[in-house]
Amino acid sequence: QCLLSGSWRSDAGCRMVVSTLDKDNRFSGFYQPGRAAGDSELLNSPLEGSQQDTGLVPQPTFSFTVNWRLRETARTTVFLGQCYVDTNGEETLHALWLLREAADSPTEDWKATR
Repeated sequence: QCLLSGSWRSDAGCRMVVSTLDKDNRFSGFYQPGRAAGDSELLNSPLEGSQQDTGLVPQPTFSFTVNWRLRETARTTVFLGQCYVDTNGEETLHALWLLREAADSPTEDWKATR
Protein backbone atom coordinates (compact mmCIF):
# COMPACT_ATOMS: atom_id res chain seq x y z
CA GLN A 1 0.00 0.00 0.00
CA CYS A 2 1.36 3.37 -1.01
CA LEU A 3 0.84 6.30 1.34
CA LEU A 4 2.31 9.74 0.70
CA SER A 5 2.57 10.64 4.41
CA GLY A 6 6.15 11.27 5.48
CA SER A 7 9.30 12.69 3.95
CA TRP A 8 10.35 12.20 0.32
CA ARG A 9 13.56 13.25 -1.45
CA SER A 10 14.01 13.69 -5.22
CA ASP A 11 17.06 12.81 -7.30
CA ALA A 12 17.81 16.56 -7.41
CA GLY A 13 17.84 16.81 -3.61
CA CYS A 14 14.45 18.47 -3.22
CA ARG A 15 12.50 17.39 -0.15
CA MET A 16 8.76 17.07 0.27
CA VAL A 17 7.19 16.53 3.68
CA VAL A 18 3.55 15.38 3.65
CA SER A 19 1.17 15.35 6.60
CA THR A 20 -1.20 12.48 7.24
CA LEU A 21 -3.93 12.10 4.66
CA ASP A 22 -7.36 13.14 5.91
CA LYS A 23 -10.53 11.06 5.41
CA ASP A 24 -10.96 12.56 1.92
CA ASN A 25 -7.34 11.66 0.95
CA ARG A 26 -6.21 15.28 1.05
CA PHE A 27 -2.88 16.33 2.51
CA SER A 28 -0.72 19.36 3.18
CA GLY A 29 2.93 19.88 4.00
CA PHE A 30 5.93 21.74 2.67
CA TYR A 31 8.39 21.55 -0.20
CA GLN A 32 12.06 22.42 0.17
CA PRO A 33 14.13 22.96 -2.99
CA GLY A 34 17.44 21.16 -3.35
CA ARG A 35 20.87 22.41 -4.33
CA ALA A 36 20.01 21.91 -8.01
CA ALA A 37 17.40 24.69 -7.81
CA GLY A 38 20.27 27.16 -7.67
CA ASP A 39 18.09 29.96 -6.35
CA SER A 40 19.00 31.16 -2.88
CA GLU A 41 15.69 33.06 -2.66
CA LEU A 42 13.67 29.82 -2.48
CA LEU A 43 12.33 29.04 0.98
CA ASN A 44 10.33 26.15 2.41
CA SER A 45 7.00 26.53 0.65
CA PRO A 46 3.56 25.19 1.55
CA LEU A 47 1.98 22.43 -0.50
CA GLU A 48 -1.54 21.03 -0.72
CA GLY A 49 -2.75 18.00 -2.61
CA SER A 50 -4.75 14.81 -2.82
CA GLN A 51 -4.20 11.12 -3.50
CA GLN A 52 -6.50 8.41 -4.82
CA ASP A 53 -7.99 6.09 -2.21
CA THR A 54 -5.52 3.22 -1.68
CA GLY A 55 -8.48 0.99 -0.81
CA LEU A 56 -9.56 1.30 -4.44
CA VAL A 57 -6.18 1.50 -6.18
CA PRO A 58 -3.00 -0.05 -4.71
CA GLN A 59 -0.64 2.24 -6.67
CA PRO A 60 -2.53 5.54 -6.54
CA THR A 61 -2.16 8.70 -8.54
CA PHE A 62 -1.68 12.00 -6.73
CA SER A 63 -1.40 15.72 -7.34
CA PHE A 64 -0.22 18.67 -5.32
CA THR A 65 0.44 22.37 -5.72
CA VAL A 66 3.36 24.33 -4.29
CA ASN A 67 2.91 28.08 -3.88
CA TRP A 68 6.50 29.25 -3.64
CA ARG A 69 7.49 31.64 -0.88
CA LEU A 70 9.77 34.03 -2.73
CA ARG A 71 11.07 37.48 -2.01
CA GLU A 72 10.41 39.10 -5.40
CA THR A 73 8.37 36.92 -7.77
CA ALA A 74 5.20 34.83 -7.71
CA ARG A 75 5.55 31.19 -8.78
CA THR A 76 3.31 28.14 -8.53
CA THR A 77 4.24 24.56 -9.39
CA VAL A 78 1.78 21.72 -9.98
CA PHE A 79 2.94 18.10 -9.63
CA LEU A 80 1.00 15.12 -11.03
CA GLY A 81 2.17 11.57 -10.56
CA GLN A 82 1.74 8.06 -9.30
CA CYS A 83 3.08 6.12 -6.33
CA TYR A 84 4.53 2.70 -7.16
CA VAL A 85 5.29 -0.17 -4.78
CA ASP A 86 7.84 -2.77 -5.93
CA THR A 87 7.96 -6.44 -4.91
CA ASN A 88 10.11 -5.54 -1.85
CA GLY A 89 7.50 -3.04 -0.62
CA GLU A 90 9.67 -0.04 -1.58
CA GLU A 91 7.58 3.03 -2.47
CA THR A 92 8.66 5.31 -5.34
CA LEU A 93 6.99 8.44 -6.66
CA HIS A 94 7.05 9.31 -10.37
CA ALA A 95 5.80 12.79 -11.21
CA LEU A 96 5.66 15.47 -13.87
CA TRP A 97 5.58 19.15 -12.99
CA LEU A 98 4.63 22.49 -14.46
CA LEU A 99 6.03 25.77 -13.16
CA ARG A 100 4.14 29.02 -13.66
CA GLU A 101 5.61 32.46 -12.98
CA ALA A 102 3.55 35.63 -12.87
CA ALA A 103 3.72 37.54 -16.16
CA ASP A 104 3.68 41.33 -16.36
CA SER A 105 1.31 41.36 -19.35
CA PRO A 106 -0.46 39.06 -21.82
CA THR A 107 2.38 39.58 -24.32
CA GLU A 108 4.78 38.09 -21.74
CA ASP A 109 2.49 35.08 -21.13
CA TRP A 110 4.34 32.78 -23.57
CA LYS A 111 7.45 32.60 -21.36
CA ALA A 112 5.71 32.28 -17.99
CA THR A 113 5.16 28.49 -18.02
CA ARG A 114 7.91 25.88 -18.00
